[in-house]
Amino acid sequence: MFLHCGRHQLDLTTPMVMGILNVTPDSFSDGGHFTGFNAAIDHAMSMIEAGAGCIDVGGESTRPGAAAVTASEEIDRVVPVIEALATLSGVPISLDTSKAEVIRAGARAGASMINDVRALREPGALEAAAATQAAICLMHMQGQPRTMQHDPRYDDVVREVGEFLQARIDACELAGIARERLILDPGIGFGKRLEHNLQLLASLPQLLELGRPLLIGVSRKSMFGALLGRAVDQRLAGGLAAATAATLAGASMLRVHDVAATVDAVKLAVALQERGYTMLQRGPAPDSTTRPAP
Repeated sequence: MFLHCGRHQLDLTTPMVMGILNVTPDSFSDGGHFTGFNAAIDHAMSMIEAGAGCIDVGGESTRPGAAAVTASEEIDRVVPVIEALATLSGVPISLDTSKAEVIRAGARAGASMINDVRALREPGALEAAAATQAAICLMHMQGQPRTMQHDPRYDDVVREVGEFLQARIDACELAGIARERLILDPGIGFGKRLEHNLQLLASLPQLLELGRPLLIGVSRKSMFGALLGRAVDQRLAGGLAAATAATLAGASMLRVHDVAATVDAVKLAVALQERGYTMLQRGPAPDSTTRPAP
């Protein structure tokens, strides 16, 4: 499946790893690590060297409880980094934002993708995105980042997420954004409990029926704290397992902090797929009272 991504045409037949570059002081995992321009560029280039096919630049944290950032402050954080990376690297640069002003500024600076946790629902965002040639990642989120984890509820999380994403595809097409520019993200961890996240990861083939590639972001997320009891800096194994499972289930892009390790996991999953691997349901446990026939 192809994704029209600004001046890039991405062939997602082989899944791509997207490296996360947060130029923020308060992101949950790496806040403050790459706020300096040189540190940000060096980290992005190291991720590209490790195999990242895309870099996602974010200037406002979307973790629960994070402080809001003005459009001008966000632009000041991301535009110099996008300009430099668009010149220095040959990979598409994604901009993680929801604001129309930032979308326009980022596209002028060289961003080839807009990664929006609000799926272009902020005022003017849909029109701003339509005026670019950038790819658009439409993500599902219940509520708003600062309160989304207070009490998320669903009757059927897979159906509801799918219906939301279909509605956003329809809105984009009505605004003149071609389907070939769209990639979908079910929003793991965004207004969802552990069970919701697991149900979505187990049901990616159903979401692929929407006809667009899927981007999955599970790197270092709180679901691994809930499921495995691991602190943020101890979640690599869980993230790799989830990335591998998502790749085998049909995901086309993995948004991660730990690029090199995820690239290896994706290579293994792809090698298995090329050799006919299929995901099978585990059968019932054998009855311990029975014995195989001689």
